Amino acid sequence: MTARILDRTALVTTPLALPDDQAWAAVVTRDHRLDGRFVYGVRTTGVYCRPGCGSRRPRREHVEFFATPDDAGRAGYRPCRRCRPADASMAALAALERARALLDTRPDTPPSLPELAGAVGLSPGHLQRSFRRAFGVSPKQYVLERRAARFRTSLRRSASVTDAQYDAGYSAPSRAQAGARAHLGMAPSAYQKGGEGIEIRYSIRETEFGAMLVASTPQGVCKVALGDSRARLVSDLAREFPLASRRDITAGKSPGDAAFLEWIDAILAGLDGRPSEVTVPIDVAATAFQRRVWRALQQIPYGETRTYAAVARSIGKPDAARAVARACATNPIALVVPCHRVVPTSGRAGGYRWGAKRKARLLKRERRP
Repeated sequence: MTARILDRTALVTTPLALPDDQAWAAVVTRDHRLDGRFVYGVRTTGVYCRPGCGSRRPRREHVEFFATPDDAGRAGYRPCRRCRPADASMAALAALERARALLDTRPDTPPSLPELAGAVGLSPGHLQRSFRRAFGVSPKQYVLERRAARFRTSLRRSASVTDAQYDAGYSAPSRAQAGARAHLGMAPSAYQKGGEGIEIRYSIRETEFGAMLVASTPQGVCKVALGDSRARLVSDLAREFPLASRRDITAGKSPGDAAFLEWIDAILAGLDGRPSEVTVPIDVAATAFQRRVWRALQQIPYGETRTYAAVARSIGKPDAARAVARACATNPIALVVPCHRVVPTSGRAGGYRWGAKRKARLLKRERRP
């Protein structure tokens, strides 16, 4: 096939919002979550596609990336007939990404909804509805969650809660307290003190998928992590709550640990597909949307999978597949919330917080007769 010669004369393009290597990785894995963030053009065919396009994968040296379909069109590429990257839906996704980027660049003085809508070329009502469908939260809620995340980081760095409050953009202590309790699960002063006064029990068990750390507060399981290094799992827990009263009950147990041990046994039983009469309580701070997604994941039967889009539909948010993927990626309690059972529409295993190879092995094990 003869390569198509494209004219780049006086071409001005929008800067790509992510590095080329990340964009290429998305093309290789056909990551639908990045549809709307960019398109890629194939020099040998003169066609441009979405990252999640199911067409034959091109060679890296034949690919270039564009932030928008318009940029690709001005460069001489024509839209793929299979993934239709120039459709209105693609343009809408790009507009939503621009809105989110604008909120990220103005964390202390976020634009009002009308201002934000005007900046991306949508009506306020359309932006509100579309943003919620795509990301699972409204623009205002997105700002609040990002502010709470900055507050958490500032608490670790600042000498006082007051300093962290203003660094994060809170206008009053009451707002900081409310935001912290919603996203940290505790008062700001307790979080800043590294969980001081909180008792966390943990135990590490060896499984066919590596070491498994289970940790809990008296209220329920707060972390289930998988890894190759027991020491790394313990250090990760300590880094999150350095001043909490952490007690390893792997070797020595006390009478008060009976319920926690039952929770661990129930998790191990679920790993093998065995039913358990014990309900594992969860003590994890999360947004309302995350909790809805996690509850939906717990309904996926052992040995079965669902796509991100299917989970989004099951919670009444059919356009929130990418937000569902984010909720899966932030799930801190592996296996209890089986996010490994959610896969891309391509049929591949996809990404996993505890390692893509481990996810593939988990799925293979669960599908075994």
